Amino acid sequence: MANDPTLSFDDFADGLSPGARLFGLDLGTKTIGIAVSDGGRQIATPLTTIRRVKFGKDAAALLELADKNEISGLVLGLPLNMDGSEGPRVQATRAFVRNLSALTELPVVYWDERLSTVAAERAMLEADMSRKKRAAKIDAAAAAFILQGFLDRLANRRAVSAP
Repeated sequence: MANDPTLSFDDFADGLSPGARLFGLDLGTKTIGIAVSDGGRQIATPLTTIRRVKFGKDAAALLELADKNEISGLVLGLPLNMDGSEGPRVQATRAFVRNLSALTELPVVYWDERLSTVAAERAMLEADMSRKKRAAKIDAAAAAFILQGFLDRLANRRAVSAP
């Protein structure tokens, strides 16, 4: 897509240095859920949620956290419709990434986030988490599901290409 600063999965993966940590992002209209990977890129852990105010403040908070956590790349959930088509939320996500890329050199890759929030909610229900706690943690948990999906594919790619 024209003016899209994101990388393909392979280009993003090929550019990662050993030990590079990643952020997974679940971009909502009111919040940004953030998850972080370990240096071995095996496990995604929910980190925090940023309450969205306006783009400049949201981006500054996100990039400050990325710097503090020594992040080398961003895996951003792409909110496709269930049939795979793109709706207004995808357009908003792409606009956010275009604006963010003007402020940072961090590489960005999209990851299909369909059902990530549903999966996160189900896991929290199975853990018998209260509604109040679920509401406070759902976005970061959804970001962890997004990032874990990416990490799993990355691990599978390494396993397939290993001699």
